[in-house]
Amino acid sequence: MASEEELFASVDALLNEEPHLPPPAERARLREAAGITQARLATALKTTTQSVKNWENGRSEPKSPRLDAYQRLLKGWAAKYPAPGAAPAAATAPAASAAAGPATSAVETAEVPQAPAVPATGPARSAARPAAASRRPAAAKAAQPAADPRFPHGPLAVLDGDGAAYGVGGIVLDCPANTVVELVEWTLRESGLGAPRLHRNGKDSDPLIVLTAAAAVKLGLPERLEGHEQRRSLRLPEDHPVVQQVVKAKWRLTQRGFGPWARIYRKIQGRERQCVQLAILSWDALDERSWPGVTQMEPADIARVLGVYARRVITPRGSTAVSGLELMTALRPPTRAVQDPQTGNWVPGHNPGSLGTEPIDPAPPEATPEHPVVVDRGWTGGFLDEEAYQWVRDVSLLSDEECTLPYAVGLDLNTAFLAAAARLVVGLSAPDHFRAPKFNPKIPGSWLVDLSHVEVDPRLPSPFTPDGTRPTGPAWYQTHTVAYAQELGYNVQPVEAYLRRQTGAYLDPWHDRLKNAYVDTLADLGVTKELTDAQFLAAMERHKDADPAMAAVLAAIKATVKGGIGKLRERPQGRKYKEGERWPALERPTWRPDIRAAVISKARINMHRKLRNMATMTGLYPLAVLSDCVVYPSPGDSPLAFLPYAASGKPQPGGFRLGPTPGLAKLEGVQTMLWAVDLMEQGHNPARHIKGSDAVLDEGE
Repeated sequence: MASEEELFASVDALLNEEPHLPPPAERARLREAAGITQARLATALKTTTQSVKNWENGRSEPKSPRLDAYQRLLKGWAAKYPAPGAAPAAATAPAASAAAGPATSAVETAEVPQAPAVPATGPARSAARPAAASRRPAAAKAAQPAADPRFPHGPLAVLDGDGAAYGVGGIVLDCPANTVVELVEWTLRESGLGAPRLHRNGKDSDPLIVLTAAAAVKLGLPERLEGHEQRRSLRLPEDHPVVQQVVKAKWRLTQRGFGPWARIYRKIQGRERQCVQLAILSWDALDERSWPGVTQMEPADIARVLGVYARRVITPRGSTAVSGLELMTALRPPTRAVQDPQTGNWVPGHNPGSLGTEPIDPAPPEATPEHPVVVDRGWTGGFLDEEAYQWVRDVSLLSDEECTLPYAVGLDLNTAFLAAAARLVVGLSAPDHFRAPKFNPKIPGSWLVDLSHVEVDPRLPSPFTPDGTRPTGPAWYQTHTVAYAQELGYNVQPVEAYLRRQTGAYLDPWHDRLKNAYVDTLADLGVTKELTDAQFLAAMERHKDADPAMAAVLAAIKATVKGGIGKLRERPQGRKYKEGERWPALERPTWRPDIRAAVISKARINMHRKLRNMATMTGLYPLAVLSDCVVYPSPGDSPLAFLPYAASGKPQPGGFRLGPTPGLAKLEGVQTMLWAVDLMEQGHNPARHIKGSDAVLDEGE
């Protein structure tokens, strides 16, 4: 009998020797050459399977070298020899929940290891074809290796009117569908589209099919939504033939109906999801502010843009705001598989660090005025006003020296909300009410406290209000705002508070993934961390022209950040809404205005801290601030003319610094000082217009 080391060496050699040998013949050769008996293989399989299950459910990691080797053998075997007609299913933990959800700790948020690519086989799989020269040269490249053998053709495809489905990596699939129902069934059975879960307790991303205008018409859909009702509701009426076809075939639509982002599904049977996401370009599925220029691109280029976004962020599931919220849930799933001690069965259980499966009502001061907890209680105690800055300095506070400077230079902080989300501790449970509590900067919540006694230089905005005016009495503030008053050396004595006992850095994996996506996409556009400040400014000036497709991905990532944070406090929509009624967004565990307030409060405090440090180091005071943009008077037409640098040439810590990572600054725009003062005298904010357009609208808010 061969030793275990010799056994596995011979098995690996055979697996690598003839990769296309049929599995039955290979099994016979393995048993014959390595001396593995049927019983021994069965025992190893059983032991390894249990070990993998334990590992995936967090109970223990397989430590035995023998189990490790068998696990490696079986995984390699499954990857190299899929069953005919289907891609092999990856080993997954017991299904925790049918619904998608968020994750736990930073350790648990590691992405699922990516398996080797497996070529599609069997008659059920539609073969990828090279793009014809008459179609689109960009699609002529060979398909790149798939990240997951179950999804050999990537996460999505863009379908044109000729039945060509353009996927990522330049592949083009033949799609024979002539109806929406046929398209859904082809997508699930033959396309090989989809994406693996982002967290081991989550779920795989459903395949996305993007329809061009010609494809929509071919499938029986209107090229555009016409008529008052359809434009108002942004979906087809229930009696439309396509909707009736879908229902007749026993498929379902979500409550959003058949709109620009239509989700068609059947109830889960066992562990198999049956769901396809459609995005209809001619129905404005891709908003121009979030996806600049994408709808005008060729199908292959659209697939490239959306494919990069899907790989770095998430497969789009709606607007960038919706995708931002879905990403939180995908990285922090609400449930995980736990074993029932009485029955021994695996059942869904709460996933620590997540927001759970049930929505939680906010404290009255954290809610919106129309929320039931406000209306039903007759709450009149005031509300949190944690919003981004919109402040302009009083013109009378401008010095003669400032007025004689030739330029006004705008600095913009890269994804300021994303930077604020890093290592941010937020509440995970329902709020508890306290009277006259002692302030603790480590407890997230809302505090009623008087900060009107805090003195701030009038040439700077107050850190406690969005408009920069000084508070006049007690008001509700988020923990970071109150903690900053303590940082400035002032005593704080809260009157009451709504605090949360369970806390955690819920947004950490969301921050990490989006930060990497932002930095990597900027690097694709030639903007890297290694550049000097002067080189950085030059690279940023031309980065949008370097690659319009990657520039669109960058815009979508930024919109995902702002939109995702905004969705945490989605307001009611529609004329028929009545104050005090619950609206659909309230049924999401991710309707959390307190988390949104925490992010914005920290972002605003970070901005004020930099403004104060800049005044100390340079003697310069801002003219105006708008969210993450600040305008300074400057002796030159570049930030290099006034930003603080040490004698060594390195940027001084504490102030604004140029760079491509979240929280660092870039040039927003340059105008004359006369232009800025003229706007200030008219009551306008120079930070809104310094780059020649409306900065807020350009950022997708």
